[in-house]
Amino acid sequence: MKIIIVGLGETGTTLLRALSGDNHDITVIDKDKSLINRITDKYSVSGVVGSGASKETLTKAGVNGADIFVALTHIDEINLLCCMQAKKCGAGKTVARLQLPDLANDMESVRKEYDIDYIVRPRVEIADEIHRNMGLPGFIKLEGLFGDEVMIIDMSVMRDSPLAGRTLMDIRKNVRSDILVGTVIRNDKLYIPDGSFTIEEGDSLTISVPGGNLNEILETFGIRRKSSDNVMMVGCGIIGDYLCGKFIKEGRKLTILENDIDRCRSLMEKYPTANVAYSEGEITEVLEEEGINKTGTLISLTSSDETNLVIAMFAWSRKVPSVITRVDKQSHVRLLHKVNIDITASPTELSVHRILHFIRNSENRAGGSYRGFYSVAEGKAEVIEFTADKNFKLLNMPIKSKEFKIKKNVLISGIIKNNNMIIPSGDSVIEEGDRVIITTGADRRIRSLDDIL
Repeated sequence: MKIIIVGLGETGTTLLRALSGDNHDITVIDKDKSLINRITDKYSVSGVVGSGASKETLTKAGVNGADIFVALTHIDEINLLCCMQAKKCGAGKTVARLQLPDLANDMESVRKEYDIDYIVRPRVEIADEIHRNMGLPGFIKLEGLFGDEVMIIDMSVMRDSPLAGRTLMDIRKNVRSDILVGTVIRNDKLYIPDGSFTIEEGDSLTISVPGGNLNEILETFGIRRKSSDNVMMVGCGIIGDYLCGKFIKEGRKLTILENDIDRCRSLMEKYPTANVAYSEGEITEVLEEEGINKTGTLISLTSSDETNLVIAMFAWSRKVPSVITRVDKQSHVRLLHKVNIDITASPTELSVHRILHFIRNSENRAGGSYRGFYSVAEGKAEVIEFTADKNFKLLNMPIKSKEFKIKKNVLISGIIKNNNMIIPSGDSVIEEGDRVIITTGADRRIRSLDDIL
């Protein structure tokens, strides 16, 4: 596919890195010539210096033959203008990132007015992700897939975990039969495990579970959500604003720390029941003064990754039960994943996942059987959903049959029948119309259900 990316910030660069191994014809556009030179030296892509809203620049980039055009500048209005201009110049499908609430909340009308095919709203969606993970310890994170019928648990195996030292077959038999470990990362190496694989302390797992049994499954792992009635938020921009509305509605006790005095006044007027404090000075001292030791959940949402990292580590040292940290740089995301001190919320990571999902849907031509995908295991693996049509070669055949042979590093991790997700066993069969969830290494290039065979 011919793909054009406008804006080489953290999200644009991360998206480019994710797409670079897929044999796409990629052109990048940015006003910064040195950045373009650095990217084109590192990746096999074309680069054009200029504005993505300029017809001349778009023509140089070959927009007339572009299948996908993605606008990721830091200004929403420019992203909209870029997409509108790209469509006029002949681009196939356009994608825009929108950050501002008034635009992001009016998504449908904006899409129609600017003829945009897909809008990613990282700040709205990251607020939902933070809300979903409140009260959980740092070694576990929940992600909803494919309409929340399937939940993915990202989990690091701690010393006292009931999974440590067990084979997957034993876990399914004696711990939970309704879970499936789809991926294991051990010493930075990806495994798509079979039943004989033994889980070890320190492994990072992705576990597929039915969405309806989530709390019960977590308790089986010895995990209970801790009370988050007392919430402290450091930095209250757009993401924080979305969360404040949820917290006030739920009756939580909310403390907001802000280093902008005018923003403090605005928040006090908007959320009169919240404790809003001006956080001038050393942040650790302010956290102590405002009662971090009595906080159930601390959410750090400042615009600086470095400040958020300091706040996260300080909260961890003060044994705050649940710490959630916003980070944008992927190197910082990986750092926090390794030390397991909190839950990371990355607008960059979320944006890239959503855009990759859209691109993959756009490129697939497997008779309409492809429904979507999600990147997991630090980008080393993919969870893909297909619909089984009448042409699938092994319809109605038990998975344990000798004829039912699938490729190495490919796993059937779920079957959704009539909107109910089941974890497959050897006796399970795939019927016409079933939605089939596949977990596979990212390098396998699975594009249709038949590709797993």
